Amino acid sequence: MTVANSLKTLLIAGIATATISVAAWAQDVTLKLGHPANEQNTWHLASVKFAEEVASRTGGRVKVEVYPNETLGKEMDVINGMQLGTADMTITGESLQNWAPKAALLAIPYAYKSLEDMDAVASGDLGKKIEAEIVDKVGIRPIAYFARGPRNLTSNRPITKPSELDGLKMRVPNVPLFLNVWKSLGASPTPMAFSEVFTSLQNGTIDAQENPLALIKSANFNEVQKYVNKTEHVRSWIYLTISEMSWEKLSAEDQKAVTEAAAAAQAYERELFLKQEGELVSELTGLGMTFVDVDSAAFAAAAKDAVLASVSDEIRPDVEALFAR
Repeated sequence: MTVANSLKTLLIAGIATATISVAAWAQDVTLKLGHPANEQNTWHLASVKFAEEVASRTGGRVKVEVYPNETLGKEMDVINGMQLGTADMTITGESLQNWAPKAALLAIPYAYKSLEDMDAVASGDLGKKIEAEIVDKVGIRPIAYFARGPRNLTSNRPITKPSELDGLKMRVPNVPLFLNVWKSLGASPTPMAFSEVFTSLQNGTIDAQENPLALIKSANFNEVQKYVNKTEHVRSWIYLTISEMSWEKLSAEDQKAVTEAAAAAQAYERELFLKQEGELVSELTGLGMTFVDVDSAAFAAAAKDAVLASVSDEIRPDVEALFAR
């Protein structure tokens, strides 16, 4: 074989190898995103927007399939699947404290005074520390976050300050932190399944409950409660996440595209969220509920010691720092 033929053979082999490598690098990827919300929820609409943005930014190399209504399983099941490599993406929040203690910081009563205040934390140094711990200890990566509607207290009498809670029988989720805080404020909180709340309000087993406006409306609490007391006692956010295993399968170029798509989805969800919160106030007012302004500073001051006594040692310094701001 001549030198020229040898060089030609090597060149052809090199081109073939490069072609195979490029094909492997650019192979299609499908990410399955399962979440608990229904098709009308802003989280789902933002997930669909994310899928569209990913497809557009990757030229279709990466496809995101969105599965609402726990189609891929309940929250913890999907998280476990992401850790094992059998699931790709989900929307999750403070549940991650089962592995990463700092995830509890997503929903600390009276830690965030406003949506803007919460944003400053979520996107700031503390937010980055929370995300890093989730990656390290859970094996999933937050790539965007969505705001959750603040929790408000509903009742059949107006409540403007902690002293007016004395003896109020109210339902709270079975979360020790929430129970301890409402006890410290003077109420008589009772853990109860959400499905039992309407009937319990109707028959007088309890007098009040607390939830975001979206749940207050969807559960028809306006039929058994007259007032929405704007306690806004818990502001929180929730993450759009991807499994580290799935993330590492993406090229650097596609990781960048997914990150940009997540940012676009986060901005889109915020627009929907703000619009929906405004509409909910109008709708609930139209359904006969009265919104009551409260002494937020008095509530926060009365709850502070109970919050600090109820959080874990791992995050107490962070909570103290939040209250000290």
